[in-house]
Amino acid sequence: MSEPTGLHVEIVTLFPELFDSFLAASLLGKAIASGIVRVDRTNPRDFGLGKHRSVDDTPYGGGPGMILRVEPLAAAIDHVETQRGRAHRILLSPQGLPLRQAKAAELATRQRLMLICGRYEGVDERVASLYADEILSIGDYVLSGGEVAAAVVIEVVTRLVPGVVGQSESIEDESFSSGRLEYPQFTRPPAFRGLPVPPVLLSGDHAEIERWRRQEALRRTHERRPDLLVAHPVTEVESRLFKGKSVPGGGKSG
Repeated sequence: MSEPTGLHVEIVTLFPELFDSFLAASLLGKAIASGIVRVDRTNPRDFGLGKHRSVDDTPYGGGPGMILRVEPLAAAIDHVETQRGRAHRILLSPQGLPLRQAKAAELATRQRLMLICGRYEGVDERVASLYADEILSIGDYVLSGGEVAAAVVIEVVTRLVPGVVGQSESIEDESFSSGRLEYPQFTRPPAFRGLPVPPVLLSGDHAEIERWRRQEALRRTHERRPDLLVAHPVTEVESRLFKGKSVPGGGKSG
């Protein structure tokens, strides 16, 4: 398979088969088929120790569960980069920095990413110290392994690669792209079980539709994710949209 024109993702995982249907479906599957995105999987068990290809052991100091050993993971990473070149290495862990849209946009500009998936009770800390360029988390909860987290990273990042999503405007308007949740969306029928589509969306007045969408994006952000308004305060343009009414998260507009 030739190198992609967009992004090459390497996954280091004990369960490469978990990605089969995910990588074959929808926009990502099309992007892989067209060569915009390439994804390769490497199993550390192929570099396991002894005749049983062991990849884990009990933790020093005691404790429950098993810890992934550093040697098989290191050998897998070294093998990948010897074969295909250095990648930006990401260890997936609930102890990492949270994945945000801005980080996804940054990662989408890179040519090669490596996603290192943990399993069991964790990964030997020397994997993070010696190999990880950064550690990312997809949320404040614990998974059985890093494979689901890797799928999330791939989904979030690859759709920002040019050519993966057909209309760039659809990406620009999405939640978190501008520090706001996306406005409500409607399609046919114009009414369903007593709930009509907002009349402004049927008016054909594009200026009023744009005003309504920005108002609703701000209102929804205030109701559901007020923390975003702290990081991205209400702008003067947004204040003017409310014409003297109370601005969600921003007091009265002028």
